[in-house]
Amino acid sequence: MSTFIGKYEVKADVKGRIFIPSVYRKILPEQERERVVMRKDAENDCLVIYPVPVWNEKVEEFKSRLDEWDPVDQLLLMQFVSEAEWLDIDSQGRVLIQKKHLQTIAVENAEVLFVGMIDRFAVWSKAKFEQSRLAAPDFAALLKEKMMKK
Repeated sequence: MSTFIGKYEVKADVKGRIFIPSVYRKILPEQERERVVMRKDAENDCLVIYPVPVWNEKVEEFKSRLDEWDPVDQLLLMQFVSEAEWLDIDSQGRVLIQKKHLQTIAVENAEVLFVGMIDRFAVWSKAKFEQSRLAAPDFAALLKEKMMKK
């Protein structure tokens, strides 16, 4: 399986249509190039876009960790799923992201950044992404710490 890596700058048009970078579109399986799932990230100011099979896998994994008879777990699942949206990919490779979502992630001047996350990708405000990045020494230390764990 190919993976979503790298970052790509694009501009949203006045209607909120954004071209998914062609390198990402090519990674999507042919039968999955018409629709994706988008959800606001719970922690970061970005939108996460999932190929449908990856979304289904994540939801099943999440659901398997919940007790369907626990009211708090039910609400957690409902909130997680209800905040997701289908995005259709048009024939030119664009998705329409509602302006309210672009405002939520603080997109300015219609500049967005697609950032690969292996099995999915994120849409960020270019400025917010740069602000959220770790300083090189902090990144190196955390990377080393995570890679040393077994």
